[in-house]
Amino acid sequence: MKKLNVGILGATGVVGQNYIKLLKDHPWFQIVDVAASPRSADKTYKEAVKQKWQISFSIPKDIRELIVRDVQDFDSLKNEVDFVFSAITLPDKEDIKKLEFKYAEKGIPVISNNSAHRWTPDVPMIIGEINHEHINVIPIQQKRRGFNTGFVVVKPNCSLQSYLTPIYALEKAGYKISNLIITTLQAVSGAGYPGVSSMDIVDNIVPFISGEEEKTEREPLKILGTLGEDGIINDDSIKISATCTRVPVIDGHTASVNMKFQEKIPKIEEIISIWKNFKSIPQELDLPFAPTHPIIYLNNIDRPQPKKDRDSDKGMAVTVGRLREDNIFDYKFVSLSHNTVRGAAGGAILNAELLVAKGFIK
Repeated sequence: MKKLNVGILGATGVVGQNYIKLLKDHPWFQIVDVAASPRSADKTYKEAVKQKWQISFSIPKDIRELIVRDVQDFDSLKNEVDFVFSAITLPDKEDIKKLEFKYAEKGIPVISNNSAHRWTPDVPMIIGEINHEHINVIPIQQKRRGFNTGFVVVKPNCSLQSYLTPIYALEKAGYKISNLIITTLQAVSGAGYPGVSSMDIVDNIVPFISGEEEKTEREPLKILGTLGEDGIINDDSIKISATCTRVPVIDGHTASVNMKFQEKIPKIEEIISIWKNFKSIPQELDLPFAPTHPIIYLNNIDRPQPKKDRDSDKGMAVTVGRLREDNIFDYKFVSLSHNTVRGAAGGAILNAELLVAKGFIK
């Protein structure tokens, strides 16, 4: 297929850099537009980034000399851009909302990493293996807001992607869950660059990350929700209590999960079988960024571990282990996902692939 032309909003930041890394050899997409704040505008990308480049290889040749566009300068947006990834950071989330909707008004589909639109009812918040059908809210969004070919789709917070797919797989198999207690151990790369001070994180655990517990508890309710006439209707059948911590790990968010079922309780062997055999639309469509096995279960008593397991299946799989009975709830387990791949740019790229395959991006 002819490659689609992609723009990156917030291209000079860490998430923007990860888009450049992951899209370098993508079979469907090529980067033709990079945008950032006014202080980076009109410079070449390599001049704008300078020593801030955080990726382990040099800036790709086809990106180095691209002229950075002011993200607010819509008139200079290249006509050939088919859609954009949004990783822009602004002080006020309302400004991010307006900016992303402005691109949609211009006819540009926006696949966003930002949290600004996660609670906008007619903006779907997608994990491809879980709620791919939520993309059908896009026509509602377009009609309500007067968009033509443009729209906004978001991906959820990285913290919940380390555990939600295994939970969904059990619910899809008919085992509804009523209560979850989650403790996350989140990598420092989740804080961006320069991120957490070394004096705070070396030889230490920080037992608070601003906003993370609220996101971890609330965002699954929209993802597990249903499509209504005006947008997504949140699920109210599951209660989640979360504690989110920052740990001295570079990449890979780990979650310790305690779960209680509503009625039927599966046996341990059945849970493992459900996880090992779980596949969904991204796998059926054979999307380039889809993991072959969305959930990988490890029998080793001391796994998963970030250093050993975060890169499994292109960094797009959720790795699970230590499933055992719980003295208070029914079961508990440990799970892990790569926060800057599956939890950030990679998850958004998979969403874009899904939207192309379903005809929403042409």
